[in-house]
Amino acid sequence: MVTGAAIIDPKAFGGLLRALNAYQGAPETFAALQLLPLTMVRPGELRASEWAEFDLDAAIWSIPAQRMKMRQPHRVPLASQAVAILRDLKPITGDGKFLFPSVRSRARCMSENTINAALRRLGFDKDEMTGHGFRASASSILNESGLWNPDAIERQLAHANGNKIRRAYARADFWQERVKMMTWWADKCDELRRGGQVIPMRAGA
Repeated sequence: MVTGAAIIDPKAFGGLLRALNAYQGAPETFAALQLLPLTMVRPGELRASEWAEFDLDAAIWSIPAQRMKMRQPHRVPLASQAVAILRDLKPITGDGKFLFPSVRSRARCMSENTINAALRRLGFDKDEMTGHGFRASASSILNESGLWNPDAIERQLAHANGNKIRRAYARADFWQERVKMMTWWADKCDELRRGGQVIPMRAGA
C-alpha cells in the first residue's frame, strides 16, 4: 500500500507540478522534487541514490537490494525527461558519491526532512501532500488511465504481493511495459503541468 498524503486529482496534480517548477531553493532539492514524480520511488530511495547506480545512456537506474524496503533489487526505467534532469544535476554533484548530498557533509545524503520541508515552503501542508505521496499520485493516475497492467504498476512501485499464491506466479518484471509506461507517465506529467488546475500559494508560504 502507498502511504502518505497525496494529491490524486489530475488537474490538482498538474498545479502541484507547476508549483515544483517555481521552487527557488537549492538546485539539488529542485532536482529531487522533479525526479520524485518521474521515478515513483520512495523518498528515501531517491535521497540516498548514488551516481554509480545510474546508466544515463541506457536510461536505467539500478537500486541495490540493501537500499530497497523489500530488500530486493529494483530497476527504474528513466524517461527522457528524467535523464535530462540527471544530466543537468551531474555537473553540480557528479564529483561525489551521492546525487543529493547533505548541506552539512558531502559524505552523507540529503536529510529525510528536506523534500517535505520544500513542499511546506511551497504551501502544501502535511495533510495535503508528502514526498511519499508522489507514489500514490502516480499509481492513481496510471490505474485510472486503464492503459497499463496493474501488476506492472505495482512492480514499478516495488510493492510486495501479500497473496502467496499470486506472488508465486507474479515474478515477471514487466520491464518492456514499464519502459513504455514511464515514458507515457513523464509525458502525462508534462501535459498536466501545462494544463492543470492552478493551486494558489498560501499567504506566508
